[in-house]
Amino acid sequence: MAMHGDKKIGFLLERTTRIAKLSFTKAFKKLNVDITPEQWIVLDKLDLKGEMSQKEIGNESFKNAPTISRIIDNLVRKGYVSRTSEESDRRKTAISLTQEGEKVIQLCRQEVDALRDLSWNNLSDQDYEDFNRIIDQIFLNFEGYN
Repeated sequence: MAMHGDKKIGFLLERTTRIAKLSFTKAFKKLNVDITPEQWIVLDKLDLKGEMSQKEIGNESFKNAPTISRIIDNLVRKGYVSRTSEESDRRKTAISLTQEGEKVIQLCRQEVDALRDLSWNNLSDQDYEDFNRIIDQIFLNFEGYN
């Protein structure tokens, strides 16, 4: 098997993630919406799936428990999501969008979709399929290490 020490996947991923996050941050600022890209991920998940547990949100966004708790705390403080205890188990909480959170989604959705489209400029559907296959394999490679 060939050695790939000169293929700096971490650098490439970090560089791309950094400029993508910067673009989303600028878009939210331009819209005068006080959220971060990480907070958007949570709002977007709730918009698409409805009420979720904090653990489900963490699992789906690949964030650890302390990080997702901090993100949700900030969104609760801003009035964009609510946290309610489940009747059957007070330790479990359900997270859902508030009306203010729904307004933020409506305000940002078009710009977010435009940025997602921009990211695929000059790339084909096959490129997207290849990218997904490759990035999933890299994920699995590291998942096996952890």
